[in-house]
Amino acid sequence: MFIQQGALQGITVLDLTRVLAGPYSTMLLSDMGANVIKIEEPCKGDDTRQFSPFQNGESVYYITNNRNKKGITLNLKNSKGKEIFKELVKKADMVVENYRPGVMEKLGLGYDVLKEINPSIIYGCISGFGHYGRYKERPGYDIIAQAMSGLMSTTGWPDTPPTRTGTAMGDVLGGLLMAIGVLSALHYRNRTGLGQKVDISLVDAAVSAMGNINMFYLAEGNIPKRQGNRYSASYPYDSFDCVDGSCVIGAGNEYLWEKMCKVMEMPELIHQTEFDSNLKRVQNHRAVKKIVESWTGTKTTQEVVEKLLAAGVPAAPIYNVAQVVNDEHIAKDREMFVEQKHPKAGNVIVTGNPIKLSVTPTNVRTPAPSLGQDNIDVYKNLLGMDEEYLTALKTDGVI
Repeated sequence: MFIQQGALQGITVLDLTRVLAGPYSTMLLSDMGANVIKIEEPCKGDDTRQFSPFQNGESVYYITNNRNKKGITLNLKNSKGKEIFKELVKKADMVVENYRPGVMEKLGLGYDVLKEINPSIIYGCISGFGHYGRYKERPGYDIIAQAMSGLMSTTGWPDTPPTRTGTAMGDVLGGLLMAIGVLSALHYRNRTGLGQKVDISLVDAAVSAMGNINMFYLAEGNIPKRQGNRYSASYPYDSFDCVDGSCVIGAGNEYLWEKMCKVMEMPELIHQTEFDSNLKRVQNHRAVKKIVESWTGTKTTQEVVEKLLAAGVPAAPIYNVAQVVNDEHIAKDREMFVEQKHPKAGNVIVTGNPIKLSVTPTNVRTPAPSLGQDNIDVYKNLLGMDEEYLTALKTDGVI
């Protein structure tokens, strides 16, 4: 049974976020049915409206991260704009922002003020270093999160400099944790009636994602270094060259190593002293890789992957983006690329939602709003303002 309304139907989110981490988190909420109202600066809007790639003059960057949202404009530096925002807070369940710590307080709209207006409000904030701590005033971007979390120091090859991951992983992780945080706060509020502040740091998010890599230093005192695609804890767990490209193989335990040896028609390796335990294979990873590539290097990527998968050994081709988009399991079965009609950009394919709910499925319903598109709808229906008053607000630069 499918229910058309999303799991978060009836939850209203005031979205003050810009660029990626914040809009990504509120996009997840909107895909799950929340009534997300994106509030942008009049005449300017979110910076990503000017970010590439473009289709028919419209930013697909913006379109992807702001679908399913309503869009209004409001000048929070204007006294009348502040009062309107406070009225919106009375009607809302959540406020999410990603300004530098202190900005909302300077505007007179920080959590301490908003919780007095609406004690049940959930206030989510994403920043580079969090809202407390000695670095809280520092600006934060994804690349800073990757740099100061240790992620860049462990990404790349031993003879290459520290490397940023190919995507804005710090921003995405921060956005995911914000969505998790506000939903847990919502559960608490439903039990107690009380809201709370959810404080997400991009650096914290990336440090958390480092997980067991941190343990090599904490447990052993060893500083993890760049080691390419190899994994420190088990081997073979790496990328391997084939005739026409590369694949990855994850034979992470003795059972899988034995299976792999038999697929390669090298059963003698199973009991060979240098390779008869995972620890020894990790220590002798160069020799193992050379042996494995003597086999993979004579076959196509597809041949290697099919043979290993048939034996139950985890393996996969290394895709480029075009191959990802055209993989029928990813694109069609899992609906990770969804076509959407945008009034200006036309038919646009956007990245789908990875959260799959059986009864209240996420879906891409409406395109990202044009700047101020829903001013009349939101201000009229939520706050009872008439069109004459809204025209005056626009003339005064309030909306």
